[in-house]
Amino acid sequence: MKIAVDRNIPLAGSAFGPLGDLTLLATTAVTAETVRDAGALVIRSETKVGPRLLEGSAVRFVGTATIGTDHIDLPYLRAKGIAFASAPGCNANSVKEYLLAALLVLARRGKFLLAGKTIGVVGAGNVGGRVAAMARALGMTVLLNDPPLERAGGKGYLPLDALMGADVVTLHVPLTYDGSDPTHHLFDARRIAQLRSDAILINTSRGAVVETAALESALRGGRLAAAVVDVWEGEPAIDAGLLSLVSLGTPHIAGYSIDGKVKAASMIRAALCRFLGDTSEWDPSAEIPPPAISPVSAGEEGTPEGRLEQAVKMLYDIECDDRLLRGLLDVPPGERARFFMGLRSGYRIRREFDAVRVPGVHGDPALRNLLSAAGFRF
Repeated sequence: MKIAVDRNIPLAGSAFGPLGDLTLLATTAVTAETVRDAGALVIRSETKVGPRLLEGSAVRFVGTATIGTDHIDLPYLRAKGIAFASAPGCNANSVKEYLLAALLVLARRGKFLLAGKTIGVVGAGNVGGRVAAMARALGMTVLLNDPPLERAGGKGYLPLDALMGADVVTLHVPLTYDGSDPTHHLFDARRIAQLRSDAILINTSRGAVVETAALESALRGGRLAAAVVDVWEGEPAIDAGLLSLVSLGTPHIAGYSIDGKVKAASMIRAALCRFLGDTSEWDPSAEIPPPAISPVSAGEEGTPEGRLEQAVKMLYDIECDDRLLRGLLDVPPGERARFFMGLRSGYRIRREFDAVRVPGVHGDPALRNLLSAAGFRF
């Protein structure tokens, strides 16, 4: 069987090569013509999968190495009897670490501590659940909203209105347009107006969960203190005006740790093996590049949160990603989409926190607890 795979999926060759006749394609080269004779297709979120891509093709299996599926025409796949797999939870830890990095930077800039602040987590699934657990360990008060989980019998969930008084509101929901809980423009002008003027809004879910014009207006008018945006409406042609106003802006890379990407590849490989009846196994651990710095230092001075930020920054410098994306503001409008895509496809190797040790903190229980909450090893 011919297997067509987006070449930007890390270790794609070793993961999928043994399973068939492998063809690695650039993201922009995944077209109806290039996949026509493929039996299996493995893509990422930039590729729209539906009749335009697959009609008349030999594809019987589609896998997306992402948690989201809004780029997939699932009813079409079901109607055509095409098997499908995604990778829910693959990048949950990476997004959690991104969120921590963002919060620590904003705390430093604003000269406040996270401990004692209230965070509203909208969507408490794979990512939101980890964010909530980390926030509690950091000493934050956590408010949760997740109507589907609440209907399934979950306890402790609140109406969305009850989260609007939080210091931080962070979004971790899929993009849906209908059903019981549509999330398209969930945070529109009316909803954003309910946030406190000194609040922080963070979106790492999908761009269209937040109405761009409404968020831009609130930031420009001083009706919202700060926003962290990793996902944008209209990607890759993002709104430059909003980028110029956010406190931290990044090119949809919150979940882009190499660990999360390889986990996604492994999950899709396992699903394809089940489809093919293949019992072979794959161990990618020896192929993942080691962290550039090991062990990580938590610094010698400052508050425990400040020292935690030093440790986090050695592995993931979110301000670097923000600076890189702001380069888009100097690019001619017609070239900005390509610039955005280039940042994603050329993203650096980023390891997760548990890939390294932090020595010398055994005598500092407060710092050790914070580092443990972040996911570091000792």
